Amino acid sequence: MSDTQTQTQSGQRCQQKQNDDDDRFQVKLHNANLKNIPDDVLYHFALATNTHNLPEMFGDIKYVCCSGSPKRIGRFATYMQKELGVRLPPGSALENISNKTDRYALYKIGPVLAVSHGMGMPSVSIMLHEILKLTYYAKCKNVTFIRIGTSGGIGLEPGTVVVSDKVVDGRFRPVMELPILGKLIARPAVLHPQLANDIVHCRMSEDNFNIVVGTTMCTLDFYEGQARLDGAFCDFTEKDKKDFLQTAYAQGVRNMEMESLCFAATCHHAGIKSAVICVTLLDRLHGDQINISHDLYEDYQLRPQKIVARLIRRKLRLGSQADREDDY
Repeated sequence: MSDTQTQTQSGQRCQQKQNDDDDRFQVKLHNANLKNIPDDVLYHFALATNTHNLPEMFGDIKYVCCSGSPKRIGRFATYMQKELGVRLPPGSALENISNKTDRYALYKIGPVLAVSHGMGMPSVSIMLHEILKLTYYAKCKNVTFIRIGTSGGIGLEPGTVVVSDKVVDGRFRPVMELPILGKLIARPAVLHPQLANDIVHCRMSEDNFNIVVGTTMCTLDFYEGQARLDGAFCDFTEKDKKDFLQTAYAQGVRNMEMESLCFAATCHHAGIKSAVICVTLLDRLHGDQINISHDLYEDYQLRPQKIVARLIRRKLRLGSQADREDDY
């Protein structure tokens, strides 16, 4: 490594240290009521401010990575443990910190928090409220949130990884509408463009899949909202479906799922950098049902996880996983 590269990396580490010491970069929430709660119970994670030392447990968190199912996020946590070279005491294993509740799963892998968010926007909203409060009470700084998921592709080969540059609802609007006190509140769903660009540039030549940038449509349900013909109800024709999907494709939509709108809008409202990266399980222009083998499904799920692991290693300035194995 040249002297110039060494000086550059040293300068970047110093800048990061200055940012971490600066309270301006600490998680801040728009709720003055929190200061008046003597013991805030994060009910769905079985954590509380009086019974847990949240700054000690989570104060070093830099990345919050979210996926739908507890099983998937558990596998991601194990994968990240290997990728980050996090060693556990002999005879121990990664533990679900929220094992006293069956709502969500929560794992900590060094500076990475891995959490399941369930299915659909209501479940994502509950998770985000409580995890944002967790990072607030833990005095975390410079935190980035990333959703890693599965989706239905539009005009893409199954197994393609989509990095969202924009999120829209089922009416092509980039806002989340939320009824509060009888009034409809619209919150912009905004992702961090540089973070998305950084994720895209984590693709490597040996990857056997494509990464594309595109708009993600977030719907309220899996069947009618996504123009499926195979639900319990269907009040439209196959032509209606094809016209809708073609219109979506023409407007830049490359995949559909049910969580990204709430994820992007909530993180943006909290002033948190966020990104969404999903693998496509099928091309909706050619069918509605997901019919792939278990092994292929597992391979597809791992693809966005690999990309996110590379991003985090680069941001933390860690070498490749193979380099670390040589040091063991």
